[in-house]
Amino acid sequence: MRNVVKVRIYPTTEQQVALSKAFGCARWWWNHALNLNNEIYKATGKGLSRQEYNNRLPGLKKEFPWLAECYSQVLQSVSLNLSRAFINFFEGRTKYPNFKGKHGKQSIQYPQHVKLLDGVIKLPKIGEVKAKFHRAFDGKLKTVTVSMGKTGKYYASLLFDDGLPELETSNQGKAIGIDVGLTPDRNYI
Repeated sequence: MRNVVKVRIYPTTEQQVALSKAFGCARWWWNHALNLNNEIYKATGKGLSRQEYNNRLPGLKKEFPWLAECYSQVLQSVSLNLSRAFINFFEGRTKYPNFKGKHGKQSIQYPQHVKLLDGVIKLPKIGEVKAKFHRAFDGKLKTVTVSMGKTGKYYASLLFDDGLPELETSNQGKAIGIDVGLTPDRNYI
């Protein structure tokens, strides 16, 4: 079963600059890929797949050298998220994907090569970032999402898989909810 733990991180000034660049690269790639998909869809009636997005990245890194400063798997995660957004749209679960702006919440995903050490999270191309861990973690680390809110505070959401099977929901019969409230004399029922 998968569990997420959100922790506060405290990057240094240099790490904040590197994270800002990574946020900017991820946002630029999302907007560029979304625009490209829109143009190709208008011309051919078909969109791009995640693999087609990723195949365009090496050429773009040569054209825009600043894009190479961002960890490659961060950009590949953007491709995955955009392709999932289109799948969810066409299956009627969400609205059409929007372009992302600079203001507001920023986030990037690290799907691999992140290490949790004593009081720090080691991120590729960023380094060891100080973190506040409030409890021990169970399972294997799968993905780390680094985000910066509107207030300028940084967080890392750590996705763990403990190896246990996912809980299955039953579609047989009806569900019952029991309200364990208080009696008038403030005792539990």
